[in-house]
Amino acid sequence: MGTRLSAKSIQKLLSGRMGDRAAFLTGPRSQDLTVRLQQKEDLLAAVGALINDLGMGLAIIVATDERREADGDFKVRYIFEPASPLKGPLADLFVTLRVSLDPGNPRVPSITSLVPAANWHEREMRDMLGIDPEGHPDPRSLVLHDGWPPGLYPLRKDFDPKMRPEKLSAVEFPHLMIEGEGVMEIPVGPIHAGIIEPGHFRFSSVGETVLHLDARLFYAHRGLEKRAEGLPLDEAFYLAERLCGACSVANALAFSEAVEQIAGVTVPPRAQCLRTLALELERLYNHVGDIGAICAGVGYHWGTSAGARLKEELQRENERLTGNRFLRGMVFPGGVRYDFTAQQMAAVSTITATLGKQLEELMTSFSYNSSVMDRMDCTGTLSAQIAKDLGVTGVTARASGIDRDARRDHPHAGYAMPGAVLPQVVTKSSGDVQSRVKVRVAEAFESIRLLQLLAKKLPPGPFFLPLPEVLPPWRIGLSAVESPRGASIHWLRTDGNGCVDRYHVRSASYANWPAVPYAALNAIIPDFPLVNKSFELCYACCDR
Repeated sequence: MGTRLSAKSIQKLLSGRMGDRAAFLTGPRSQDLTVRLQQKEDLLAAVGALINDLGMGLAIIVATDERREADGDFKVRYIFEPASPLKGPLADLFVTLRVSLDPGNPRVPSITSLVPAANWHEREMRDMLGIDPEGHPDPRSLVLHDGWPPGLYPLRKDFDPKMRPEKLSAVEFPHLMIEGEGVMEIPVGPIHAGIIEPGHFRFSSVGETVLHLDARLFYAHRGLEKRAEGLPLDEAFYLAERLCGACSVANALAFSEAVEQIAGVTVPPRAQCLRTLALELERLYNHVGDIGAICAGVGYHWGTSAGARLKEELQRENERLTGNRFLRGMVFPGGVRYDFTAQQMAAVSTITATLGKQLEELMTSFSYNSSVMDRMDCTGTLSAQIAKDLGVTGVTARASGIDRDARRDHPHAGYAMPGAVLPQVVTKSSGDVQSRVKVRVAEAFESIRLLQLLAKKLPPGPFFLPLPEVLPPWRIGLSAVESPRGASIHWLRTDGNGCVDRYHVRSASYANWPAVPYAALNAIIPDFPLVNKSFELCYACCDR
């Protein structure tokens, strides 16, 4: 692929395949390309060209109900990005394939056979908008659980969110039945012994060895995307910030940057750097806490306590800086809500320097504990090919050898400033629990390095730029932000009044959950908590 990938080269390739059946537009951002396919039957050929000829990967699929607008139809937008790091100004590139569907019978060819990462996206648009991905290999519902009335689609514009549908008789969750001598089925959840969110895991095993795992989520779906419809952008922001407790800065920033694209404004340099500081503080407290949680998965209680203590120290510093342990209220469309003093920056420098030494001690204790290392080595392996096929992101991807990081590949906040210090992206090749731990540790130390640099020198100037009172109508904003779990992608469209028409999020956990059953294969049942904790995914940002 190299540096040849560009909007111009993509247009030339697709024009050669489809001729005048494809129209090319700029957007959502100036460097992006939108391809309007005149015939939905051309979708598979266009996707094949992007995937096979240009080495791109699926970022997000967005389905919209536009029956009340001029075209009077449903639309589906398939958004792709480079699957490998590029150099130059076109490294940050999104390509959108847009198809229009019959409003009376919305059907579109499924792309899951070409792009396995599309599996959940296509099932979700079938559940929420009634758009049928023809030929999809999995007919089961994804978001709407047992008892939801058929033919009722929550994200259609004519769905009344205040109604309470009559619940039908529940049926057992359909799952793959594996039969044979010695095969046993073990259901776990959705209610768990720990204080965690609901998720159902159904194992098929022989002895303790996992043969198959079916995972079902979406037990606490909150309807945030429907709730956002018609809201002013500043009100919808609070829904975005609360998609996930542990990634509130990343989600707040992704939404804010989408709004700022629509408004056509660039926030001041000091605000960009303060946003970066908040992102790295969020990444750091998550990573050290996750390392402690992985220790719990192997019964290494000293490591569990040490990780929890380091996380607590960081969250107390978060509260001193912003008034919130989860850094909520810091980032807002237009910049940040408040500035940091020199004394606060000195405190950040001090606590991160101290934490770095404590983290080194924790990892030394790790490496000298043979039973801990043995439990992590070759456990929960996710191959590079499966990781690529499923479009996983973040630590999970980098531990399987995939060199992607949105801080570098889709620069945001201070990472997008001229002369910015970018993170050193660390990858491992084994794809096991140990690799995921090593990547997390390396990224924690990298966050400490970046925080030390930011604390020493912040650019002067304002930290907030007011946005226009009314935003332009029918505009699209698209943003990707590297959260502690990977790239969180936010797609936002305004309506005729400049309020929210459609808001859709692909969180990092949404991208990574489908990989967990593959990592669990051939592990033993007692190791599944360890495998699951090494991914350390969130349920809430899927239950949006």
